[in-house]
Amino acid sequence: MNAIERLLGIMKTLRDPQHGCPWDREQTFTSIAPYTLEETYEVLDAIQREDFDDLRGELGDLLFQVVFYAQMASEQERFNFEDICHAISDKLERRHPHIFGDARAETSSDVLKNWEAIKTAERADKAQHSFSAAFSSAHFWRCQGRNQQRRAEKLGSD
Repeated sequence: MNAIERLLGIMKTLRDPQHGCPWDREQTFTSIAPYTLEETYEVLDAIQREDFDDLRGELGDLLFQVVFYAQMASEQERFNFEDICHAISDKLERRHPHIFGDARAETSSDVLKNWEAIKTAERADKAQHSFSAAFSSAHFWRCQGRNQQRRAEKLGSD
């Protein structure tokens, strides 16, 4: 069993209706969304501090969020972890036509121009409305405050 199979198995066990963890079984896409955001900020914090030991763990926490969503979607027969992997692989190949197709890009600037043009076309096809555009930066700072408070509590101060 490889590491990904182990992680997917752990998540399946945690969500098992008979023997799983009560807290994990109760979670929904909406209820774990704040944890996803929090884990993202913790990844960014570890990067900013250049703490690569911490970054490894924080990236694991963020990956766990993806696995959690995949398990819940699988239970609802919407998609699974493999579908997520296929979706990102397809997107990366599509957005790198200079590597996987016939397009040319000699510089990073050329790559970014192509990438933005492809993203714009994809958005137009989906008529996508971005949640992130409406997302308040105040929420970021609230999460940062909670993270700092948690770190202080771990050190024994309030």
